[in-house]
Amino acid sequence: MAEQYVMSIDQGTNSTRCILFDRRGRLVSVAQKEHQQHFPEPGWVEHDAVEIWQNLRRVLPEALSVAGVDTGQITAIGVANQRETTVLWDRRTGAPLGRAIVWQDTRTAPLVEELRRHPGEEFFLQRCSLAPSTYFSALRIRWLFDHVKGLRQRADDGEVLFGTMESWLIWNLTGGPEGGLHITDATNASRTMLMNIRTLTWDDELLAFFGVPRSMLPEIRSSAEPYGDARSLLPGVAITAALGDQQAALFGQTCFSPGEAKCTYGTGSFLLLNTGSDIVRSGHGLLTTVAYKIGDQPPAYALEGSIAVTGALVQWFRDRLGLISSAPEIETLARTVEDNGGCYIVPAFSGLFAPRWRSDARGVIVGLTSYITKGHLARAVLEATGWQTREVVDAMNADSSVCLQQLKVDGGMTADNLLMQFVADVLDVPVVRPMVAETVSLGAAYAAGLAAGYWSDLEVLRHNWHRAGQWLPAMDPELRAAEYENWQRAVERSLGWVRSPRSADPGPP
Repeated sequence: MAEQYVMSIDQGTNSTRCILFDRRGRLVSVAQKEHQQHFPEPGWVEHDAVEIWQNLRRVLPEALSVAGVDTGQITAIGVANQRETTVLWDRRTGAPLGRAIVWQDTRTAPLVEELRRHPGEEFFLQRCSLAPSTYFSALRIRWLFDHVKGLRQRADDGEVLFGTMESWLIWNLTGGPEGGLHITDATNASRTMLMNIRTLTWDDELLAFFGVPRSMLPEIRSSAEPYGDARSLLPGVAITAALGDQQAALFGQTCFSPGEAKCTYGTGSFLLLNTGSDIVRSGHGLLTTVAYKIGDQPPAYALEGSIAVTGALVQWFRDRLGLISSAPEIETLARTVEDNGGCYIVPAFSGLFAPRWRSDARGVIVGLTSYITKGHLARAVLEATGWQTREVVDAMNADSSVCLQQLKVDGGMTADNLLMQFVADVLDVPVVRPMVAETVSLGAAYAAGLAAGYWSDLEVLRHNWHRAGQWLPAMDPELRAAEYENWQRAVERSLGWVRSPRSADPGPP
């Protein structure tokens, strides 16, 4: 009998990739294609949902071809996706009603301030455990209703569908206008501000407040269960999992027990701590979210620290400044100097996320002198990721009864050894990387394989996890403290930038 595999579709902020995994969790083949980023106005970030669907149509058969695998060898499909990015489309034609509004977009900042005044954060925290922020999908829907003529009426008339990217792709994979499944999972639904965090159902009061008709919303399902079969690209293959990308990474890192944590370093970076069945309300700027829900089992929850700009800062350094020609070159350039030369970069391109939640913050470079070279700037770019991670870990330690003892890491930036050593230094804990760094894709595959019976239980998945690298802290404590103080001063400059009062967005308390 031919070898069987599980397919993962990872629809990310910058690209769509398709990966095949075998029973030992090893990557068999990968195909990937980037999509265009649209910035029509300051603070606006958009994607073309049709382009993303077309890219999936290209990479999926390529992944099969590279592995020499046919459709009959695919046991199941799992989907991971960039969260909060909002797509509205016509139920009848399948055509998107404008570009997708990306999770980084800050156009809803004035609405955030309005909601903070009335009805106030507590109204939302009691229901969905999220305070108003430009981050979440419900505010984007409300903004579209308020700014696109006739859209609200069309939604009320049942003509419009809403989804995040997994809903959009699964709907198209399963038939689109011809009976496609309109579904989401509990992890993605928990990021909309429309789902009750305890019941895992759409909340009537939140729907009424935002004016969102229930008919436009996808059905909320578990993260791992049989959804239905694909009708295009892989006809007859079961789609059995969907998770938001960061929850997928937590699952791929096998952080199944309370107290286990991971950080994914991609366009942004996201640190999640498994809290088990406990819904922990943060007092230090973290988000409470659904970690995953497997079949009929109770959901697992997590605390999350979201950092908006990490890998995106390297892309800016490459594409906007032209100081490197490829992302991996930044490590080589940063190693040409011993330190940052007193230069710090705060990449508040979309404001600052956890733990500060200030959309009015602006990116700054401080400490510039004639001594500074592009090598110092490269080092400051990498160090910005380390210091932002430190701020989130400090908040997590304050919320948790046990301080972080080890951080599992994944994502494309973990290939940068200088960065990973710096993260270990500023956190003062070991940092470990698994053999499969792309654990977003692996987590979606694991969930799909569990639901399809390809893997029997979580312990089998734990045995698949193998360490590929480890970095131990080596920075002098006094130097660490002094550098952290310099970083915080730079952040204060970012927060003190000239701004419109209406743009303030503290987000979660």
